[in-house]
Amino acid sequence: MTDTGGVARNPWLLPDAVEELLPPAAARLERLRTQALVTCERWGYALVMPPMIEYLEALLSGVAHDLDLQTFKLTDQLSGRTMGVRADITPQAARIDAHQMRRDGPVRLCYSGSVLRTRPDEPGAARNPLQLGAELYGHPGIESDVEVIALMAEVLYAAGVETLHVDLGHVGIFRGLAAEAGLDSGDEARLWDALQRKAVADLEAILDTLAVGDPHRSRLLALARLSGGEDVLAEAEHRFAPAGEAVVNALADLRAISAHLQRWLPQLVLHFDLGELRGYRYHTGVVFAAYVPGASQALGRGGRYDDIGAVFGRRRPATGFSTDLKTLLRVTAPAAAVDHAPTGIAAPWVDDAALRRCIAELRERGEQVVWQLPGHGHHPQTVGCNRMLVSDGQGGWSVQPLEGE
Repeated sequence: MTDTGGVARNPWLLPDAVEELLPPAAARLERLRTQALVTCERWGYALVMPPMIEYLEALLSGVAHDLDLQTFKLTDQLSGRTMGVRADITPQAARIDAHQMRRDGPVRLCYSGSVLRTRPDEPGAARNPLQLGAELYGHPGIESDVEVIALMAEVLYAAGVETLHVDLGHVGIFRGLAAEAGLDSGDEARLWDALQRKAVADLEAILDTLAVGDPHRSRLLALARLSGGEDVLAEAEHRFAPAGEAVVNALADLRAISAHLQRWLPQLVLHFDLGELRGYRYHTGVVFAAYVPGASQALGRGGRYDDIGAVFGRRRPATGFSTDLKTLLRVTAPAAAVDHAPTGIAAPWVDDAALRRCIAELRERGEQVVWQLPGHGHHPQTVGCNRMLVSDGQGGWSVQPLEGE
């Protein structure tokens, strides 16, 4: 097979940034997924399984419109309508809460499934993550933000993460400062982009073109530098004291969330970045991301996104987090290296009722037993075994170590 330029192509190569998992990594990932969902269930989060594909107008409704460029689109052969392959499960969970469940009061949902994106979110990321997340609907207070951050931390700790750093920010601070400065949506978007790049020179150049008074200019520029430990909050409270109620309240929320987390999870390392606005158009309050030392990619992200269900007929406060389990597996895989050692039991292909009963009992106890098929001709280790079922010559069978083990 050749492409249009006559260069040979390998039809078995996967597309760029699309991953598959082989043994034993696939088994470890499934155990990781199961363990994370069990953790969510113990916290009261009910599992939902949204479809991989939906009509595009439903998939990209409301805040999910920002996912348009990340969404693969195709035509439904039955209806002729345009469909989309989900790039994020969070909006689907919001639709389920607002349109399907329609309960009053807090609703806790969790989910796990593959998503597909037209391009990676960041360098080194896959376009087909295995997304796991939890969402809490119906409660507007910071208590639900604390719960979701603590649940994210427990999921990551249970996966084998030892030292966890959580970055905290709040989109209400930038929004409040931009509104006080009288910025329109276009200018606000330009400043947001420069803030994400920590490009102070670009921020200054943009502000030079705008009719922004010195106090507002100084506060907006300060956001790019307000990053660090707890002292960042104290500095921000001092700098932004003359700002409006929205900014003051956002800082108070961060202060309260920090205090709760320090009591709940004293081992958690908190970092504050008031210029971190990832998901700015999507989120409405606190935003957070979890990192481990030595890894550049976030292991978990989330934040508050109130009014998510408005487009589905129910305006609901909401907060949640999600993680890519494949990224989490890569970070925690060294601790699971022992999985490479064979642990199964080889069974000879013998038509013997006692042997079949023995194998059934072993599997009931959680052992892996692998039939050695006729003509196999290979050492049992090649199929992951380090033991063998051996006949005692009197109708009984016992598990014996392989020679050399």
